[in-house]
Amino acid sequence: MTTRDMQDEILRLKKENDICILAHAYQSHDIWEVADYVGDSFGLSEQAATAPQKTVLMCGVRFMAETVKILSPNKTVLLSHPEAGCPMADQIDKELILQMKDRYPDYTVVAYINTTADLKTVCDVCVTSSSAVKIVRKIENPNILFVPDCNLGDWVAKQVPDKNFKLVQGGCPTHVRMRAQDVEKARKSHPDALLLLHPECHPTVTAFADYVGSTTGIMSYAEKSEAKEFIIGTENSIVQHLQFKCPDKKFYPLSRDCVCNNMKLTTLADVYRCVKGTGGEEIHLNHDEIIKARKCIDEMLRLGNE
Repeated sequence: MTTRDMQDEILRLKKENDICILAHAYQSHDIWEVADYVGDSFGLSEQAATAPQKTVLMCGVRFMAETVKILSPNKTVLLSHPEAGCPMADQIDKELILQMKDRYPDYTVVAYINTTADLKTVCDVCVTSSSAVKIVRKIENPNILFVPDCNLGDWVAKQVPDKNFKLVQGGCPTHVRMRAQDVEKARKSHPDALLLLHPECHPTVTAFADYVGSTTGIMSYAEKSEAKEFIIGTENSIVQHLQFKCPDKKFYPLSRDCVCNNMKLTTLADVYRCVKGTGGEEIHLNHDEIIKARKCIDEMLRLGNE
């Protein structure tokens, strides 16, 4: 079976079995081509909630599938590869947050979307990398406990200097691989290129950026920019995706090591088995967990829509 043959079968089977396929931006391009929606984790969850299909297949990692289930509790939600997790989401557990809330009772707990459903049940408001600054600015409390990514938290704190931030030492092991020396090397090799970075990068790296934003923000910036060359400081699959979207422009990875091994677990063959009904894992969350985890997401939506 060729790639095209498998893609054609996936397209046929997803329609036959009433399945909506979500592909996170870090998935490979052959998976993008069979997806109903491609984007960042929360945006995909919102798309799933309004999609007419009764079954949703998340081609991403576990916390993303959990978020889909939280927003679409009556739908069957599948994770494309059972072992695809997020190291950052697993860095902090609920018990630690409860201890920190006891220690800092006057702080609002802001949870990055890259957290487990269990952790979200004890947080006050959720944020995405694209909405974090806007949401934090609108929180009335000046005291913010930001979890789990200290790099994203540091970047948000610099944009909202009137708030008092407490950060925990968590973060994305993929983005933190990029260092200031990588920037120096890339700038030397590509002096005319703009540097586009994800805020999960270390502060010593984002300090050099021409643009800092979410994955979809980076892609949108590159597409709309009049510049012709870009150094991409996020998961390296984005370089290939942008090469497809903007073949007249040049894109270079900031570091060859910026690869998310969990995202790379999902293959086109995994997607094929899922739509056949022979692969993946169904996500189960109990009613109480969904209700409690939904509160911090609803608060994000409320503040974001004000």
